[in-house]
Amino acid sequence: MSFIIKLKLNAIKLMMNFGISEDIVYLISICLPIILVLIIVIVGVLVSVWLERKIAAGVQQRIGPEYAGSLGIMQAIVDGIKLLMKEDIIPAQGDRWLFSLGPVIVVIPVILSYLVVPFGKSIILSDIRLGIFFWIVISSITPLGLLIAGYASNNKYSLLGGLRAAAQSISYEIPLALCVLSISLLCNTLSTSEIVQEQSKYGILSWNIWRQPVGFITFFIASLAECERLPFDLPEAEEEIVAGYQTEYSGIKFGIFYIASYLNLLVSSLFAVVLYLGGWNFSIPMTLISIISMYKWSNLLLVSSTLILELITPIIHISIMLAKTYLLIFLSILARWTLPRIRIDQLLNLGWKFLLPMAMGNLLLTASFKLTLF
Repeated sequence: MSFIIKLKLNAIKLMMNFGISEDIVYLISICLPIILVLIIVIVGVLVSVWLERKIAAGVQQRIGPEYAGSLGIMQAIVDGIKLLMKEDIIPAQGDRWLFSLGPVIVVIPVILSYLVVPFGKSIILSDIRLGIFFWIVISSITPLGLLIAGYASNNKYSLLGGLRAAAQSISYEIPLALCVLSISLLCNTLSTSEIVQEQSKYGILSWNIWRQPVGFITFFIASLAECERLPFDLPEAEEEIVAGYQTEYSGIKFGIFYIASYLNLLVSSLFAVVLYLGGWNFSIPMTLISIISMYKWSNLLLVSSTLILELITPIIHISIMLAKTYLLIFLSILARWTLPRIRIDQLLNLGWKFLLPMAMGNLLLTASFKLTLF
């Protein structure tokens, strides 16, 4: 049984024991997964923003935020409160409804992507059989929101930024999907949790990054382009189109775009860990640890250590998963503050002339080995 389902059932039993009505318990049971997703989203954004500012400061030999909370950890919350208090300006000649709908269409698919991310063994909100396919489909809606935001602003810079976002997304979603298809073909499943289980046999040696090194490099570059991170932030290049699709936005609507970019970076890193870096699995095979324990400890100590291991296993899995994820986020942030922005023609050439042939060749090679060996 899923760890999330066990947690949900225990919470329902506890509420029933306190005499809470069944209707209220049913409503709370529906809202509980939503609350968990929102908590993950909020904490992930806060940590990512703090890391971005501290790493940027380190690269540029600055101190970075340090006054808002310990080491500046509360700076993102302060900025969020400031954006909430700012005036929400809507262009007089723009489309009011589409202008307000754009940020919503951008952020909701990114939040829904967290439903199929396995943070540990049985620690997943929705373990569907087509989990990785669900992420590919739902993430393709985000560029539509950017295009709507650019069109509704009635501004040539905003429209150009929205068109760039759509072109960039189409160019890099295809190699990204081909890399995911190669992993699904290799593991014989589209379920995110089963893909991680396939990489758990021999510790670090069974990770897909060793069997798909070209796929990992292609996936990582394509995910950076999908997140519109430097050097691929052409839809909002300030020296060319002011701020792209964000030009006319202010207040909380601008903050939603800001949040969505960091959420997209976090979820892309999570899926990179799931697909290529073994997910929540430890680097050393657990079977080897068990054999060493059998020789080293008595039966009594082994039983007690097994019970303790069962209690702390979810914490270990989540910690390993997040450690790998934030390692990739660190590399993404470092790339942003190290590499220069490329031109739009270079961006499209990289996607269509290099990444797409690499991803296609990787898929054909994977299929050939699969047919030859099996």
